This record gives sequence, C-alpha cells and structure tokens, in this order.
Amino acid sequence: MTIRSGRRLGVDVGRARIGVAVCDRDGLLATPVETVARDDDADLRRILTIAEEYDVLEIVVGLPLSMSGADTPSTTDARGFAARIAEHRPVRLVDERLSTVTAQRGMRQAGRNAKKSRSVIDQAAAVIILQHALDHERASGAPPGATLPE
Repeated sequence: MTIRSGRRLGVDVGRARIGVAVCDRDGLLATPVETVARDDDADLRRILTIAEEYDVLEIVVGLPLSMSGADTPSTTDARGFAARIAEHRPVRLVDERLSTVTAQRGMRQAGRNAKKSRSVIDQAAAVIILQHALDHERASGAPPGATLPE
C-alpha cells in the first residue's frame, strides 16, 4: 500500500510533559524531537513552532484510552489539547494504549533509570504513537485515527 507524502508530528500529551516526534517525508521512520513542559499557552506555541519548523502535513495526537477502550481523565486532557492544536493545524487522534508502558520497558531494557529518563520516555512514547500511525497507514492504505474537528 502507499502512504501519503509529508512529515507528521507525533505528540504524547501528559499532565506534566508532552513528548514530540517527527517522521521523514516518506512516512517511514519516526524519530524523537523534544519534550515540552506543560505550561498554559507556551506548550501549544512550542508544538506549533516545531510543526512549522518541520513543515508537517498533520499532527498525530495519542489518545490514552483505558484498556477497555473507554475515556479516562487523561483522554479528556489529550482531546482538549488536540482541539487547541486543531485550531491551527490538521490533527489526527490515534489510540495510544500502552505507548508509555512500551517506552518505559524499552528504557529499562536499555539500562536507563525510569525516573531520570522521564523526558526521554515522553519522546519515546511519541515515537511509538507516530510509528504505529505510519505503520497502520502503510498497511491499510487509509490515514489512521479520527480527524479533528470531527
């Protein structure tokens, strides 16, 4: 299958930090960019600046659903942040269940201390979210998740 051409930004919205990742123009590989501190409007401005710097097609925001697929307080927070981004840029919401857990496991396996690696874990979670979205699009031929506004 084919994938749309253009870079995408992957965003892992947390209560304290936001992990950010980007992919290449061909949508093959997601790589970490940075971790942005949550801060009223400065966080949104930074995400939009990064999106501009990388000239992204869209921003893929992870939705931290519960294991049953239901919304949680974190889901509501991520949806709210995604809606703020969507006022400025195209946004896709994608299921991100277990992305942070997977990122933490990877850090542990690499011998990294989880507490000291929190900002790196946020970036790794953003990479996982974006890579899953890219892989889904490549396999199905359809863009992943739901677009905002719905």
